[in-house]
Amino acid sequence: MGIIAGRDIRMMEESGRIVRKALDEMKAVIEIGVSTDAIECVGRKVIEAEGAIPSFLGYNGFPACVCVSINDEVVHGIPSRTRIVKDGDLVSIDVGAFKNGFHGDAADTIPVGLPDPIALLLIKTVYEARDIGIEAARAGNTIGDIGSVIQKHVEEKGFSVVRSMVGHGIGRKLHEPPQVPNFGRAGRGMKLTDGLALAIEPMINIGGYRVRTLHDNWTVVTADGSLSAHAEHTIIVSAGSPLILTA
Repeated sequence: MGIIAGRDIRMMEESGRIVRKALDEMKAVIEIGVSTDAIECVGRKVIEAEGAIPSFLGYNGFPACVCVSINDEVVHGIPSRTRIVKDGDLVSIDVGAFKNGFHGDAADTIPVGLPDPIALLLIKTVYEARDIGIEAARAGNTIGDIGSVIQKHVEEKGFSVVRSMVGHGIGRKLHEPPQVPNFGRAGRGMKLTDGLALAIEPMINIGGYRVRTLHDNWTVVTADGSLSAHAEHTIIVSAGSPLILTA
């Protein structure tokens, strides 16, 4: 668990800035007919041009710099030259960058062409849930306060929150304690302290919350084949509004 302060905050801000730049440039090329490999190549070039290292490449054996997940793929989609974006797809991109000893990590979900209205509501809801969770990440609150407000908002919209994957601490390591579930009870869990760096990342589904992993041992999909969306920011907890490093 990393408490970030002083000069180290500026170091993490730099990693967060690179992550945001990579996300924005990847989003700009996502369109009907593009391959997921081409999307990843854009992100890789941004990270390397900024003098950073892709956090995901080789992490526990992951073979790419960016996770690109489509439709019922919740997270950890492996980019491919043969996976082509189609009209109506939901494309989730998740990327991390390591520079000056610190990681940044963020994700966005983008609609392509003309998705179904319920898919657009799903995307709107995941961003709202992420932002509500971030607002709850204040010193003196608990881990449960974050998950509670995310779960309440998502379920009020008629969607479900993935339970088996969670947000996490981040800093000198890509994944550090504590785990940050996107569900739970207010007041439960570890108390948040000033300077704690967290990745807040709800993953939500149109159908049920259960998921399964494909034979590539990476790509996680919804068990019922329903659409999924993912949004993530790296933040630092404070007594007031959290500092968002990947905004």
